[in-house]
Amino acid sequence: MLARAIAPLLYVQRDEWFPLERVVAVVHPTRPIVAYHLLWLDDVHGSWIPFTVPTDEEVLWVGYDSTRAPTDVWTFWHGTLLHADWHDRGQVAIDVQWGKHGSLPHRVIESDLPRFKKLNLFYAFTWIGLPDIWLGDLTRRGPWCFCHGYSRYRDFSTLVPLSPRIDVVIRAADPDSALAAVFGKPYSKKRAWP
Repeated sequence: MLARAIAPLLYVQRDEWFPLERVVAVVHPTRPIVAYHLLWLDDVHGSWIPFTVPTDEEVLWVGYDSTRAPTDVWTFWHGTLLHADWHDRGQVAIDVQWGKHGSLPHRVIESDLPRFKKLNLFYAFTWIGLPDIWLGDLTRRGPWCFCHGYSRYRDFSTLVPLSPRIDVVIRAADPDSALAAVFGKPYSKKRAWP
């Protein structure tokens, strides 16, 4: 019940091609935190590389207090852990990037992002990386490009409530074997906890 009660609302970029396939919630047995592992159908970059897994795993975490109200949010943003204080802000909300599915606390200030991981750099890479996207489309069906401007790239307007999408809830400090059972092997094995 806890994992569903504090599950975030995803604000997915409106042109996202790949659907959210599976969601696993992991309740930590001793810390007041729930991890949400999201498995997207694929990633826009690198899918042509031999032996790549045709999925994209992302993870985010919600901390809560004794009343089970959200207090903190952590997201995994391309190798960097982002944190937002969520006291008195209501339901947790997350912005999800086009194609790469990087997760951001909702309405994060772009200048607060790490120097070489700004959203506008990822937007530029959608154009610079077109050959990569096209090669990927030869092996697994996907988009041909992000064929819109930067303001649309930042349009996180498709709402996806996670609570009804949760496939499995587990209670574990080390969720690796359960995630492998649900996601299959190999999977990305992102960090379990912030």
